[in-house]
Amino acid sequence: MSGTTEKRGKASLLDGGRLLAAVRGSLVGTAKKAEAIYFTSVATDSRNVVADTLFVPLVGEKQDGHVYIPQGLANGASVVFVARRSYQQETAMYERLAAEHPAVAFVVVEHTLRALQDAAASYVAQFPHLIRCAVTGSSGKTTTKEIAVALLSQKYTVVTNKGNLNSETGLPLSVFAIRPEHEVGLFEMGMNRKDEIGELAAVLRPNYGIVTNIGTAHIGLLGSRQGIADEKKKMFAYLDADGVAVIPADDDFADFLADGVKGNIVRYGDNGAAGGAAILRDEGLDGTILCVDGTEMRLSLPGTYNALNALGAIALARELGLTPQQIKAGIEHVRPLGARSRIVRTADGVAVLADCYNANPDSMEKAISFCADVAVPGRKHFVLGDMLELGNQSFAAHRQTGEMAARSGADTVIFVGAEMRSAYDAAVRLGSIACKYVADYDDNAIAAIARRINATARAGDLVLLKGSNGIGLERLVPLLTEDGREACA
Repeated sequence: MSGTTEKRGKASLLDGGRLLAAVRGSLVGTAKKAEAIYFTSVATDSRNVVADTLFVPLVGEKQDGHVYIPQGLANGASVVFVARRSYQQETAMYERLAAEHPAVAFVVVEHTLRALQDAAASYVAQFPHLIRCAVTGSSGKTTTKEIAVALLSQKYTVVTNKGNLNSETGLPLSVFAIRPEHEVGLFEMGMNRKDEIGELAAVLRPNYGIVTNIGTAHIGLLGSRQGIADEKKKMFAYLDADGVAVIPADDDFADFLADGVKGNIVRYGDNGAAGGAAILRDEGLDGTILCVDGTEMRLSLPGTYNALNALGAIALARELGLTPQQIKAGIEHVRPLGARSRIVRTADGVAVLADCYNANPDSMEKAISFCADVAVPGRKHFVLGDMLELGNQSFAAHRQTGEMAARSGADTVIFVGAEMRSAYDAAVRLGSIACKYVADYDDNAIAAIARRINATARAGDLVLLKGSNGIGLERLVPLLTEDGREACA
């Protein structure tokens, strides 16, 4: 990054000329020079601004981030993007701010979000030797990414997005964490609208990519699985002849995803014939035994669906030269992330499977099927929360969940949230399980659910918590422990 502005011995993430060219921006105030632009961090939330931050105020349907520019300046912003429309409406104000803050560069851009993405793309381009990898799919993205990070870290210095910062803003912010010492950049790509994956791919320009599956998450936004596949495939747009597309062999859109890809195609799956890895043995709540080129290893995450995520990560790792021993070390280092596939065992022997960070029809089916099939000495209790963002598919999807739960062999099922009403009604019609409906999911409702489970669960029982993050079923976990039982008694 030669030629970048330096202050206090630290280089600016982008020099002024490169930043202005990338975002097609212009400076406010006649005295401002591109050479004076300097920033060492980027934020879209003024509360996260520290000294020498590029502050990007985003414009949403309900809120305009430009109103927080004064707070960003107070917290130490050194560069501020200003949308052209806002500048035209408040020219005198911005000229005054520029005069009052002579050390701050106010950069007028057409759209602040697009400018953030273009600046991020320019920043990534400064690291031509970085191996750029991306993960997308309808479900399992974050788990696959975290497994892949655990694997690739056995050989490389890896940078990745924190948690699931995978959105139109999250990924651009994440890539600014790349530094010269990093050898691999592994980033998750999510979507909440059409063309979002294409925009994110233009930022990272990945030369390696994993698709976990083509399911029904966000089908309410894109209308069909074909629409979802069209969107996910855009991740491969920047692969060259040396790039690699890692595709689930058993997905019915596998051939569509592979068609037209310029790089190499690697298919993975549980048949052991692809990706160099196979599932040897499902050990229920204790995880899965995998085999890679004759080397056995245990993945502690329960469920075949998590094992399939691991096979995708392993396929990528093999393409990047990891040995079976390095893969084994990485796999056995994997632990549940946050509220995903986490097993919590209470003091009196109840196993709680907390898989409540996200939910869609695919992941809900996988969780219910796993719990239906897993052998436990006691009974099974399901708490199922709303699946959000399904649009006009929501009623049918939740009804199907109710039917699935009714046939699962669970001893009790509690359906939580307005959307789960159709699931509850479907389960009642089938009449094969004891079930309850809870419309609310405030703290009082969660405490009442915990009391109900605590009154009936015994040693050897299994409790499944599954729902979208917005429902907050993870709040049940501490209430199902001994201390929590006393708190909600």
